[in-house]
Amino acid sequence: MLNFDFVLLHVADPLTSAGFYSGLLGKPVVESNPGFAMLPLSEQVMLGLWLADEVAPGAPGKPGASEISFNVADVPALEKCHSDCMEKGMPILVDPVEMPFGHTFVAADPDGHRIRVVARAGV
Repeated sequence: MLNFDFVLLHVADPLTSAGFYSGLLGKPVVESNPGFAMLPLSEQVMLGLWLADEVAPGAPGKPGASEISFNVADVPALEKCHSDCMEKGMPILVDPVEMPFGHTFVAADPDGHRIRVVARAGV
């Protein structure tokens, strides 16, 4: 059986991205060098940030083609997170909106990777 424990993003500058995600998530960077950085997304899942020019084998994907999604407790928490993201100068790709799965918004990281925040419907 497979155990999901890692998300890897290809980035232009792992140290810049590590600082961004550390500030966004309030989590410490646990590994850091010019080609790779890593920090926890949760107790079970790590986020790796790999220098795009060094990815082996090379990947043709473009930033923004996929998303990382985070849940929050409710709509007020989502609105606060949206406000915090705007204050940090993060590009907002989708303002808060109600979708079939819950209330959500989408922001972007320094490389254009999409960050979705969701307050689940009916939870």
